[in-house]
Amino acid sequence: MKNTFFWGDSSSSMQTEGAWNEGGKGPSVYDVRSATETTSDWKHGIDRYHRYEEDLDLLQEMGLNFYRFQISWSRVNPQGDGEFNEEGLAFYDRYIDAMLARGIEPMLCLYHFDMPLHLAEKYEGFMSKHVVEAFVAYGKKMVDRYQGKVKYWVTFNEQNLYSTPLALQYGGTLKTGNTPENIHQISHNIMVAHAEIANYIHDTTTGQIGGMLAYSNIYPETNHPQDVLVAREWDEFINQNLLDAFCGRGYSHQVRQYQKQYLSLDILPEEIAAIQRLKSDFLAFSYYCSGSISHKQIPDHTAPNYYLTFGEVENPYVKENKWGLGIDPLGFRDIINKLYQKYHVPVFPVENGIGVPEVWDTENPIADDYRIYYHEQHIQALFDAIQLDGCEVLGYLGWGLIDLPSSTGDMEKRYGMIYVNRGNHDLRDMRRVPKKSFYWFKDYLAELKQEKQEG
Repeated sequence: MKNTFFWGDSSSSMQTEGAWNEGGKGPSVYDVRSATETTSDWKHGIDRYHRYEEDLDLLQEMGLNFYRFQISWSRVNPQGDGEFNEEGLAFYDRYIDAMLARGIEPMLCLYHFDMPLHLAEKYEGFMSKHVVEAFVAYGKKMVDRYQGKVKYWVTFNEQNLYSTPLALQYGGTLKTGNTPENIHQISHNIMVAHAEIANYIHDTTTGQIGGMLAYSNIYPETNHPQDVLVAREWDEFINQNLLDAFCGRGYSHQVRQYQKQYLSLDILPEEIAAIQRLKSDFLAFSYYCSGSISHKQIPDHTAPNYYLTFGEVENPYVKENKWGLGIDPLGFRDIINKLYQKYHVPVFPVENGIGVPEVWDTENPIADDYRIYYHEQHIQALFDAIQLDGCEVLGYLGWGLIDLPSSTGDMEKRYGMIYVNRGNHDLRDMRRVPKKSFYWFKDYLAELKQEKQEG
């Protein structure tokens, strides 16, 4: 590898920061969601707003040299399209400085699903061109403020999710109907926002930016031609369409043809021009599992964006966890190859991990051998992609290596190598307790460092 190989962690502000009504922060769409029987609310996270020094010390002790974090849009701009909040900006000044002081390279993500509530209520989030403009203004402000300290940027976490039915939830809409037309409009508006920020970074800074996907291999259930077809079309509409755009090729011809035939979208010539200017310094993705699809349950004339909603089936060839996610390290290697061999752009997996219910007995570290095995197998698959397949990979980031509520708000679905002592409804003391995997990863990285020093 020409440059330092990055080992790190990744998390979002809504799942970690807490302090939902402190420091001048405005409400986001997550702050007003209530807890359920099996999930927490979003007001407290793991209290990183007050505990970030402690958390960064633990990541440094583990041997990590990289951290992908997210700025809360409504913390730095309470309305989303109003005045900026200096107290919120100063918090991220201190947060970034604390990373750098520990030798941890920051990657800044601008949006991780938490739309400012004002923009959701008044404009329906990313359905609105006004919100695109507000996001671009916010993003440029962050670039201008932090470019001297932050070299690596991501605009949207898992941007391909806005090409799926999740677009309505993650795009900050409250009343918008779940239709192919609305999904495609949100997806396009978000790509425009990404293009404006990426082009601005390349025009005005020396920073690096890439698009990010939630990438899972979706295998055809059988070799039936229609199974193969729906698996390919899913990949085209959800992944390849965006990857082509990220790499300056514009949108997929198949996707554009579908849009022209069946949808009425607000796509402006200047927006297409901005997208065609795009380039990516790396291609980032999250990876947890693979999936499988059958054509049999997909109704006729279904938009490809909904194929997996109807057609997902169990894959008997991969082991599934409690949530039905297929654990597939070989699929991880395959995706690295899919990205690098087609686009010849460095690849950066920025989320990887396994969520499992765990109970701490207050005496002994949690013996999470299953997590050690999961990460060990995926890291080996990554090195196989580099050493055997010739892929260029920038690093490997886990997801939530300090426990945090899952994407649904379930604190009991734990990804971390460090236990956080809170539950869904009982905040307890939020004590940080290293698990067995913490010490394994710490020793693993120390051995790699020693091998590198010895040549």
